[in-house]
Amino acid sequence: MTPGSVRELVFLRSGRLAWRERAAPRPAEPGDAIVRPFLAGRCDGDTLPIHRPVSRALQAGMALGLVDPVVAAICGKVPFQGPFPIGHECVAEVVAVGSGVRRIRIGQTVVVPWAVSCGTCPRCLAGLTSKCATTTSGTLAAYGFGPASGPWGGMVTDRIRVPHADHMLVPVPDGVPPLRVAAASDNLADAWRTVVPPLAGREGAKVLILGGGAKSIGLYAAGLAVAHGAATVHYLDDAPGRRQIAESFGAEARPPAGPVRGTYDIVVEATSQARGLRRALAATAPGGVCTAVGYYLATGTRVPLMRMYATDATLRVGVSHARATLPELLEFVHRTGFPAERVTTLLADWDDAPTAYAARTTKLVLARDPLATRNGPTP
Repeated sequence: MTPGSVRELVFLRSGRLAWRERAAPRPAEPGDAIVRPFLAGRCDGDTLPIHRPVSRALQAGMALGLVDPVVAAICGKVPFQGPFPIGHECVAEVVAVGSGVRRIRIGQTVVVPWAVSCGTCPRCLAGLTSKCATTTSGTLAAYGFGPASGPWGGMVTDRIRVPHADHMLVPVPDGVPPLRVAAASDNLADAWRTVVPPLAGREGAKVLILGGGAKSIGLYAAGLAVAHGAATVHYLDDAPGRRQIAESFGAEARPPAGPVRGTYDIVVEATSQARGLRRALAATAPGGVCTAVGYYLATGTRVPLMRMYATDATLRVGVSHARATLPELLEFVHRTGFPAERVTTLLADWDDAPTAYAARTTKLVLARDPLATRNGPTP
């Protein structure tokens, strides 16, 4: 490798990824930090372009008015067109900090949220950290989505620059195995918002998770719902392996065949399909809340608004605000030992990323050794 350069994983096209070199990042502002990821989770959404050649189809769909044009604002005019650095879940060690960084120190193990935020604008202060008014010039400012979402690169790399480091970087509590929170940057935090806040004040709540699209998010949600005292947690999925993981958390799992009645106080729609969304809303009890975590790309997605009106149901759709969630999430994992690592179905060597990142598995985590222990120096 060229001196002064680093490797990063680049998405080239469907089914093909590769290591590429780029200049090593340096602090550009006093509040920046440079971190070295040593665990990287693959987000459920990354499998969309990896496992299917969707770029030209989405471009044609937008031209015909069949796909929502906001897709271009996030992923480019030709969505997911390679090459671009991929990956937006990681646990990293801090290797350098700018002169203005006060809270974060070299050698700490930290979670890097998927979306870039400042922590001081009105949106960030309101908890809308993925819609930061300071860092977002378009629809999103994020790692791993390509240049339409900013110049931040991906997280499967030797070094990344993190702005507003004192706000952005969240230390992993002592005693928490980093692998346990490998998905905290996005998927684990996304699952948290679907069940934990809605369960507050709903004693004896029944929870339904429709899984299979956002594969790991649905499983994390099942485990978190059980851990937070839901009276019933039903998990529906075609995949026997995922049903087994859900059952290991204490959920009742079965295939999705058959009718689902509107008796669930909390519903998580993780099929990423329009019909799944309608089924989830039909299963929502009066006064209940349904959170949809998938991609609904079509402009013609039908939502049963009159039924929702009649049942006083709430539908929540939107990006997750991981940075706002992380302190509470990490404290919970630290306090309870919540075994989120059960969802990881493939733990692969970091150097094998180009092949492993394309694997057809529920939750991939890439791993390599950190440079330093928690109390030791970082070279």
